[in-house]
Amino acid sequence: MASIREIRKTWMPLLIALVVLDLLCVGYLLSPAGRSRQARLRDYYELRAQLTAKQREVSPTRGMDQKLKQASADITDFYGHRFPAEYSAVAEELGKVAADTGVHFAGLKYDEKDAPIEGLRKLNIEIALSGSYLEEVKFINALERDRMFFLVDGVTLGEQQGNVRLQLRLETYLRSGAATS
Repeated sequence: MASIREIRKTWMPLLIALVVLDLLCVGYLLSPAGRSRQARLRDYYELRAQLTAKQREVSPTRGMDQKLKQASADITDFYGHRFPAEYSAVAEELGKVAADTGVHFAGLKYDEKDAPIEGLRKLNIEIALSGSYLEEVKFINALERDRMFFLVDGVTLGEQQGNVRLQLRLETYLRSGAATS
């Protein structure tokens, strides 16, 4: 009868060969080459969709330096054209709009405050005006469309002999010294 050493010598290389063959098969199954064509195509399309989504996500930031320069120039232009530097420009513009629309001021009150935006001062204006309904509608419409920035905060309606009396609360901003340079 054969001894254990002889059996080991005979079967050990075969056992080692089978273990190596098993490891090669497991490696093949786990590698991309061992997967089916449909699985590889599915992975390809998933990765392609992820790439497209990431490109769409990043595309708004392309050319950001140029966009920031343009935005800065637009803000400076907006401040220069829409926000006056002095009270007199606001009073002049309000008087011009009132004359164009035919309303009469019964009172004007200004209240300046700090604005949350650097380089600007907030100016609250309360106007008591009288005129016909149509004239006052034209006045409010002209203020909203005016080149100078006016924001109508509130309108209070009153009545006066034959005319309509309105109390308007407006808001505008004045450029401070830092914004004009």
